[in-house]
Amino acid sequence: MSDEINVSVLFVCMGNICRSPTAQGVFARLVEEHSLADIIEIDSAGTHAYHIGEQPDARASAAALNRGVDLSSQKARRVSPDDFERFDYVLAMDNDNYEILAASCPSGLESRLRLFLEFAPDLETREVPDPYYGGGSGFERVLDMIEQASAGLLAEIRQQHSL
Repeated sequence: MSDEINVSVLFVCMGNICRSPTAQGVFARLVEEHSLADIIEIDSAGTHAYHIGEQPDARASAAALNRGVDLSSQKARRVSPDDFERFDYVLAMDNDNYEILAASCPSGLESRLRLFLEFAPDLETREVPDPYYGGGSGFERVLDMIEQASAGLLAEIRQQHSL
């Protein structure tokens, strides 16, 4: 990690091919737009090993690319216990993944684990739905939610870390 990086964010879903890589891409673009890419490290991972080494789902990639977000350089990986020490924010996409992460979170680092949609208080839900088994509109809905939560997350990071 670079000496310049002050804050690190990890997005986590089940397989790391739909929601979390989309969040990584959307948040990375937002961070770049605010000239903070040298200060904020961003990654994503999955709680399950189903898709390790694979690129994001083609439908997620297409929906993101339609909004100017390129996910093609990403590869799925599984979350590791070290991630809780490496990342300041470990953000679960839903309650199931939150519970899986909470069960493996080292003592004293629980404050790093949160639901991503906590940063989008205007949304009526705290969970990003998994669009994997649905149609294309599910990926658009997920993007809308992720864009809103990303803006809230960046605002909190800027406030908490004086950026």
